[in-house]
Amino acid sequence: MTFNRKTLASSIALAAATLVAGNAQAQMSDDAVRIGYLADMSGTYRDLAGPGGLEALKMAVEDVGGEVNGVPIEVFSADDRNSADVGANTVRGWVDQENVDLVAGMVASSVSIAVSKVLEEAGGLAIISGSAASSITNEHCTPNHLHWVYDTYPLANGTAKAVVDQGGETWFMLTADYAFGHALEADVTAVVEANGGEIVGGVRHPFPTSDFSSYILQAQGSGADIVGLANAGSDTVNAIKTASQFGLTQTGQQLAGLLIFLNDVHAMGLEATQGLLLTTGWYWDMDEASREWAERYFERVGRMPTMVQAGVYSSTMHYLNAVEAAGTDEAQAVRAQMAATPVEDFFARNGRIREDGRMVHDMYLAEVKSPDESTGEWDLYEIKSTIPAEEAYRPLAESQCKLVQN
Repeated sequence: MTFNRKTLASSIALAAATLVAGNAQAQMSDDAVRIGYLADMSGTYRDLAGPGGLEALKMAVEDVGGEVNGVPIEVFSADDRNSADVGANTVRGWVDQENVDLVAGMVASSVSIAVSKVLEEAGGLAIISGSAASSITNEHCTPNHLHWVYDTYPLANGTAKAVVDQGGETWFMLTADYAFGHALEADVTAVVEANGGEIVGGVRHPFPTSDFSSYILQAQGSGADIVGLANAGSDTVNAIKTASQFGLTQTGQQLAGLLIFLNDVHAMGLEATQGLLLTTGWYWDMDEASREWAERYFERVGRMPTMVQAGVYSSTMHYLNAVEAAGTDEAQAVRAQMAATPVEDFFARNGRIREDGRMVHDMYLAEVKSPDESTGEWDLYEIKSTIPAEEAYRPLAESQCKLVQN
């Protein structure tokens, strides 16, 4: 059956609004709210989300008293091993056997896309905090998932534009060969070309990869001003280390890390990363509210949180508050309540959930400090500028999402 976008979006909005109004006193399903945390717990993306993200989720559950609307909150967790099949099968089991209401976390974009399809069929809800592909709320949007922390569109518009403005006109792209890398490469290419730059070459590497030697040699051979790293986690760390070993930056070329996390900079050290420009959705030392929550997290985990881990807490709190306000854990009623409520907390500034499921909020261009500028182990970034929420993300006028009324 084929639906007109406008008809489908209107029907979903009407149904959700009706549920919110009609279920104010509804009983909670199965006398519990069940949340499943799904992420890479042992591999490439372990440190940027992983067990730390699970702790952030548990903090949110504890902060609401462990229950909502008089029923307990139960938490499940699993390692998706960065496999779309593992992720999808895990969530099917959670829905069928455990009656899980919300799936949280998720990092590999291929996993998020697969899981969102499962939940669309099952009528569940997901909040994706770790994945980057902007396609998640574009061509892969569903009424059953939200995208919280960041995506490839503001990463490109922040970092790539800043690098081109500083004179980096020719680019070679080193890209992780799956949905996230492809999306970031496409968004960066569009920004570079729109600002007068040129992509002169590129190569895609398997995910994950430990040996970047041949790829860095190709980048050097291209003669490009900038080598853009459209990858993340340990792939980015390994690529930067290999580039250093091969003396790439000593020949006049420059690296542009397009998705850099706090844990990456910490692991590589300021000597190797100083001066690196990056775009982030949050930083622990931005203001008093950020510092207060980050210090609580540090006491539990022993390291400062990444933007993904902070986003897991923020999104879980917003979800639980919406469940309480709606009086039900029914997916569409809760989604409608979440979308009707602005997101303004220690994590998000000027945040709101759009009809495509994208939570838009202010993003930040940051520069990694030099060793002399840093005053402590986790004092790593200087925030250079704010990218306002309405400018950071893909305009709805350019959306391919079936939920958007064009």
